[in-house]
Amino acid sequence: MKFQTQKWVKPQDLNPNGTLFGGLLLAWIDEEAALYAAIQLDNTRVVTKFISEINFMSSAKQGDIIEIGMQIVKLGTSSLTLKCEARNMMTKAKILTVDNIVMINLDEFGKPAPHGKTKLEFVGDRLI
Repeated sequence: MKFQTQKWVKPQDLNPNGTLFGGLLLAWIDEEAALYAAIQLDNTRVVTKFISEINFMSSAKQGDIIEIGMQIVKLGTSSLTLKCEARNMMTKAKILTVDNIVMINLDEFGKPAPHGKTKLEFVGDRLI
């Protein structure tokens, strides 16, 4: 799993318990999944179709640095399925896991469209 995004937990990110608000972490993950899919599919028109069970394992507090990792599970005709893990960057303690996030490739009219990918590529492999 590649951990490419880091977020610093700030005072405005906290819930009444003094820990990271789970909804904000989910927004960070949704954005990361969209960016990851857009880069993989060479198309910024992607949307989240499905997010499976979310397993919160621990919390984060102010000052923690959270890193978000994504990994491709499956390449469909017009979709990309990812799994995700968020963890404390310093201690490596898992904060959250998501087994399946399905992202859909869209055409210029906002309709699902085949992405034409037959194998997984990484940006470094495509760029010279």
